[in-house]
Amino acid sequence: MPVCADGRCWAGDDVRGNGGSAILNEGNRLITYYRRNTTMSDAVYRKSRGWAPQGFFECEGRGLQWLGQAHANGGPRVVKVFNWGDDYLDIERVEPASPTPKAAFAFGAALARMHDTGAQFFGSAPQGYDGTCYFGPLQDPVPMDTGEWTDVTTYYGEGRILPMVRLGVERGVLGNADLDLAQHVVDALPDLLGPAASDKPARVHGDLWSGNVMWTHGNNGVEAILIDPAAHGGHREEDLAMLHLFGMPYLSEIMDGYMSVHPLKSGYQDRYTLWQLYPIAGHCVFFGGGYVSEFRQMCTSLLG
Repeated sequence: MPVCADGRCWAGDDVRGNGGSAILNEGNRLITYYRRNTTMSDAVYRKSRGWAPQGFFECEGRGLQWLGQAHANGGPRVVKVFNWGDDYLDIERVEPASPTPKAAFAFGAALARMHDTGAQFFGSAPQGYDGTCYFGPLQDPVPMDTGEWTDVTTYYGEGRILPMVRLGVERGVLGNADLDLAQHVVDALPDLLGPAASDKPARVHGDLWSGNVMWTHGNNGVEAILIDPAAHGGHREEDLAMLHLFGMPYLSEIMDGYMSVHPLKSGYQDRYTLWQLYPIAGHCVFFGGGYVSEFRQMCTSLLG
């Protein structure tokens, strides 16, 4: 999840770097990184936070491992997980590279294969995890509902949109009128989803903005590597809409690669706003400000 304010967005966590050791303190946020030894293959990044919510780092670690299972079937590379505890997650340090059109096309194809690996239900938690799942930045993650929804309409309305808007009302950044507006969108979901309502649950990253797609040098040149997921069983168009939300290099090549493996249902481009409604509602909760008016405008356009 990007941290966004005053029109600027930046990653909440940074696994890039040249090694060594460092500690960063920002209030209740503590990030420490170090090298396990002198070989780059064993470089470790420690992501940590004091007073982290129960299960936060285990959920992220298991989510990374769950997404990484798809790599054997042609899915994207996912950052390696070494260990986790109540207040930390140890993952591989990634040396950044610049993306290329070829790497972007390959990532799109790999992302489709990861989605195709599937999940048992809409709302499934990562394999092996039975605690609370989370969505949002390191300093303010909020619970993300899990469940065994068999239809995307109920999952997205009752499990995503309405809980996030209710949280916004509780925090005082959204009002009851916004909840009513969101309810109207939820009521319209069968029509808004159209043919996408028949899709099966996909294995999704869940927070796939550009800052959570790193680029690094692999065995066959530059490749994408995924970090910082809110992994769950969801709809494949959620991840694709998130890629479009804050901008992404070589996005058209990514989409071409995706479509070469799994063509999307008709009208998918018209549904981006629908899938972006949940993260924008989240930004209302986390940051308020201009995201509130953006949320309202999105609802109005969907109901137009």
